[in-house]
Amino acid sequence: MVVPVIVLVVALVVAVILFLMSARVVKQYERGVILRFGRLVGTKEPGLRFIIPVVDVMHRVPLRIVTLPIQSQGIITRDNVSVGVSAVAYFRIVDPVKSVIAIQSVYGAIEQIAQTTLRKVVGQHTLDETLSETDELNVSIRRILDRLTLDWGVEVTLVELKDIQLPDSMKRAMAKQAEAEREKRAKIIAAEGESLAAAALGEASDTMMQHPLALQLRNLQTLVEVGVDKNTLVVFPSPLMSTIGELGSFLAQEASSVDRYGMARGAGSTAGAAAASPAARGPEKAPPMAA
Repeated sequence: MVVPVIVLVVALVVAVILFLMSARVVKQYERGVILRFGRLVGTKEPGLRFIIPVVDVMHRVPLRIVTLPIQSQGIITRDNVSVGVSAVAYFRIVDPVKSVIAIQSVYGAIEQIAQTTLRKVVGQHTLDETLSETDELNVSIRRILDRLTLDWGVEVTLVELKDIQLPDSMKRAMAKQAEAEREKRAKIIAAEGESLAAAALGEASDTMMQHPLALQLRNLQTLVEVGVDKNTLVVFPSPLMSTIGELGSFLAQEASSVDRYGMARGAGSTAGAAAASPAARGPEKAPPMAA
């Protein structure tokens, strides 16, 4: 009775060991690639899966998007400026079989090809293009990587330039350039403002020429503003030409009044003389004679 019990226990232990060796759990974001005696058999879907111990080997391949940082490296642009460029790439495995069979280490290979592609693409552009056309550079790098990694079962979804480091001398030169550009814009804006102000003043002067009283009202407004701002005595000269014109008008009016008065007085004297003469008075009557 002892031997059968021992055999049963040994068989049970062996069964448990074989179960543990053959049982595999494939997660939802993974696929299992099965190799039997080194030959591809197929893939395993997510869940509890069994393989033949010692005979089968299963490689778990994650299908999630992987973030790959591309370290900063010195790159010489097309206009011979040395810059340090770092980037980040996002990729995912779309064919688990190719990622296991076609290449030894897919992650290391993608990192190396991403660095060389970044150096190649940035080296074909000038510094200004690298700084201003980052979107186009990202698209170009992604297309090249996607085409190269297609045989590895990998799809590159996104590439972004993360940091561009410039030499100190180049930073100072760019700062001077930006300052000169701002000064140019400020001068242009000031010139445009002067032009508009001159045009507005011209229109205002034409209006004042048509309405002389507008200039006097403007002078009064100026006096009020000065009186409000500074409590001081202000000597405000009257416009010379306006004063001369008003004086001439006054003299002409006075001369006209004098001429009318003289004509009226002369006419009155003539009438009085005529009334005093005998002819004007008519024949005188004789006094009555005494009886």
